[in-house]
Amino acid sequence: MTEIAHGAVVVLPGEAILSRWWRTVDKVVLGCLVTLFAIGILLGLAASVPLAERNGLPQFHYVERQLVFGILAFAVMLVASMLQPHVLRRLGVIAFGITLLAVMALPIAGTDFGKGATRWYSLGFASVQPSEFLKPCFVVVTAWLMAAAHEPNGPPGKSISACLTLVILGFLVTQPDFGQAMLTVIAWSSIYFVAGAPIAVLTGVVGAIALTGMVAYQNSEHFARRIDGFLNPEIDPRTQLGYATNAIREGGFFGTGVNEGRVKWTLPDAHTDFIIAVAAEEYGLIMVLFIVALFATITVRCLIRLTRERDMFIRLAGTGLTVLFAAQAFINLGVAVRLLPAKGMTLPFVSYGGSSLIAMGGLAGMLLCFTRTRPQNEMRDHLLGGRE
Repeated sequence: MTEIAHGAVVVLPGEAILSRWWRTVDKVVLGCLVTLFAIGILLGLAASVPLAERNGLPQFHYVERQLVFGILAFAVMLVASMLQPHVLRRLGVIAFGITLLAVMALPIAGTDFGKGATRWYSLGFASVQPSEFLKPCFVVVTAWLMAAAHEPNGPPGKSISACLTLVILGFLVTQPDFGQAMLTVIAWSSIYFVAGAPIAVLTGVVGAIALTGMVAYQNSEHFARRIDGFLNPEIDPRTQLGYATNAIREGGFFGTGVNEGRVKWTLPDAHTDFIIAVAAEEYGLIMVLFIVALFATITVRCLIRLTRERDMFIRLAGTGLTVLFAAQAFINLGVAVRLLPAKGMTLPFVSYGGSSLIAMGGLAGMLLCFTRTRPQNEMRDHLLGGRE
């Protein structure tokens, strides 16, 4: 019986790995990722220069570091995208255990770099934020557990994954890192939804999030200050949101011109959390819409390709990674235009940051792997449940 494939691509006997990868990978998504990184370097040339000058460093210090991080990120992405899904699953489970232990040890060996949140390990020449690497690994483990739950006599994967989620949330909230905690909940909920979650459970998740938010508002001055700032109809022009809002307004449709923006000289996180404000001011709404279109293209294409996938694990893991990628971009952009409360979160492949960029390289590599065009199981396997 003939095999069903995405399109007309089949596996050719004796074909080289690189040749097969290039023929089966989603080149549009790959091109969008490369374009996002190129835009990040372009914006970094403007946004990071003032920071380098304030810190007494060479003008393009941070751009050069971002190029190095980018090379590492794309190396990780290419290697991950060439692996077989079952190999990637095993590596993801191992990496999850390592990164979870790293997150748990942060209160003992971590540092806050004076920012009031212990999220990093200092290596002297660089820093590592383990929660960035934990997210994609958590998605792989969750997808594996939920897919296994659909097997005859399978483990209670949904319950186990829910317990893991609560453990991770507990450690993230105590850092505190409400942004990463929110992304974790969104990723888990999306996988659970695709796996067939009852509406009552999803409703309970929403209610638990709302209750947690109220508790955090009452007990965390940091969290309450950001919520109050968001709800305040008047924006303090001396805050990060005030600077970002003014920059977006000044940019208009076509922008003020290359290197003519002023926000990068006043906004502390212009090269990271608020990089889109630099793009809006110097290149205008056109650049912002182009960036949004790139993220939308990646998200939509990946989800469409995953709807054709019969392997339960690949479909769940791919969906979780896509939602995680899109949610982080949406939150970053939403904060900049004041649709969401301020939350320190990078724009994938665009913002400066070693841990974020390399972790996103791994996430993108997994996503490219899971969405590669590959022959599906034979029809008789599909009738038996699509298992290999």
